[in-house]
Amino acid sequence: MGHSASVVITKSNSRFQSQAEIVFGKDKARISKLCKDGKLLEYLDENVQTLYEAFRNGAQVSSNGACYGWKPSSKEPYKWISYNDVLNRAASIGAGLIANDQAAINSTRIGLYSQNRVEYGIVEQACYTYSMALVPLYDTLGPEACTYIVNQANISLVICDTCKKFSPCLINMRKHQTLKQLSDLEEQGEKSPQEPKPAKPDDICVVCYTSGTTGLPKGAMLTHKGTISTVCSAFVTLENGGVTLGPEDVLISYLPLAHSYERLLEVTVTMSGGRIGFFQGDVKLLMEDIKELSPTLFPSVPRLLNRFYDKVVAGVNESAVKKMMFDMGMKSKQKELQKNVIRNDSIYDKLVFKKIQQGLGGKVRLITTGSAPLSATVLEFLRCCVGCPIIEGYGQTESHALCSMQFIGDASSGNVGPPIPSNLIKLDDVCLQGPSVFVGYLNDEVKTKEVLDKDGWLHTGDIGEWLPNGTLKIIDRKKHIFKLAQGEYIAPEKIENIYVRSTLVAQIFVHGDSLKASLVAVCVPDPDVLPSYAKSNFNITGSIEELVKNPVCISSYIKERVVDYIHLNR
Repeated sequence: MGHSASVVITKSNSRFQSQAEIVFGKDKARISKLCKDGKLLEYLDENVQTLYEAFRNGAQVSSNGACYGWKPSSKEPYKWISYNDVLNRAASIGAGLIANDQAAINSTRIGLYSQNRVEYGIVEQACYTYSMALVPLYDTLGPEACTYIVNQANISLVICDTCKKFSPCLINMRKHQTLKQLSDLEEQGEKSPQEPKPAKPDDICVVCYTSGTTGLPKGAMLTHKGTISTVCSAFVTLENGGVTLGPEDVLISYLPLAHSYERLLEVTVTMSGGRIGFFQGDVKLLMEDIKELSPTLFPSVPRLLNRFYDKVVAGVNESAVKKMMFDMGMKSKQKELQKNVIRNDSIYDKLVFKKIQQGLGGKVRLITTGSAPLSATVLEFLRCCVGCPIIEGYGQTESHALCSMQFIGDASSGNVGPPIPSNLIKLDDVCLQGPSVFVGYLNDEVKTKEVLDKDGWLHTGDIGEWLPNGTLKIIDRKKHIFKLAQGEYIAPEKIENIYVRSTLVAQIFVHGDSLKASLVAVCVPDPDVLPSYAKSNFNITGSIEELVKNPVCISSYIKERVVDYIHLNR
């Protein structure tokens, strides 16, 4: 699919009536209808079965095009480094790792503590060039968790964007660890080059630690084979809807690279020869970065898309004329959506929606979302006003980020699509089996056996149901359903997902007790929004710490902007 101004999809509804098939003898498990001869997908090209090979494939199909982009300063334009330059620097850094007693074997694990940036991708390729495994570390884990990870993963060398940031994590280490600046490693490697020793398909590529809901973080061992099979499944699913990725595509990298969702997206783009532009590291400047970069692919999460929706709606409601035109445009687009037509070249796109589309750079042709449910209202709204396919996926770290994915052109909502071609899905809780399932938690057989049964089924802990068309609907977490004293069953995540729609709510935790008749919640106001709200509504100024202690500000915040918001959005 090209990058013309218009995106038009006109497919028959019959295409979406049966998206998965039952596999007999597998406890009524479902398999994607995109699988050939009932076989799960492992790869599309026998020469591309590892991340080492995938990146080189991108270099080839792009003819050594631009790969990673960054802004040297807020006033300078994006600068780009080519695929081959990334590979050359990766080889030097990998050789530098070997010079620092890091063996070129898969049991060597390299810690990486960094924001999204060009060097992150280069270090990844350095590890894959010499069969090492990467262990991402990030500040939201906290110093105690980072210390635990370094000890548990037996990491002896950590690469940092700035050593000062990681220094608190060195307390209570079991043995001496070394912090290295990337420039030092690269210089050492240039002086003592090494022959590549690429990873194999079954090798671990990343140990991805998840904070989880309780206890210490667990290190999910993700393989080259699992990542490639998942990426190839995404390719097949997208191509089934008429979207083929290539060197013309641009991804904005701002979601945490330490998480499997962003990693999967970036592998998908580089394997296709596309470009990845990194945001400046400041969320407040993200929209400026997007406008300058003009991405064709925009990954997001429901919280950000909800904020985008609320901002657009608030702007529309400022003018009666503007609202009338907007409503007319939405009605026209909704009728087209029912016919599986998604486009951005209608008269209403030019008159009403162009400014919204330009806010995302003007070239977005695909938006992906995951990590939490996106309401049907917001999903339909975005499909109409942005004028491109928006697809929801479902997965977890242990499934290499993805196990089901909506078909492009399916205008339905309330589901996360059918199984991707690299795994089966069956229900008790939602269970997965196939090449895209992880191999276990590092050095933790007990936790591994809690989620991986003897037949290789990964138990996600989520409750789901099959819809008539073979798509999966996620209901809630198995452990997150409880009963109140009056016998009412509560799914707290559903309530949290409604509350967090308010622009004033940054985070919220809902809790209940079977001995109590009501719920309690801990709500964290958004520090960027509450001050302006307090000033404009009550002429109250102060720090976020002062505002949350102000009874006038908080009582109004809870009543008018949270409670009333919930009543309006049920």
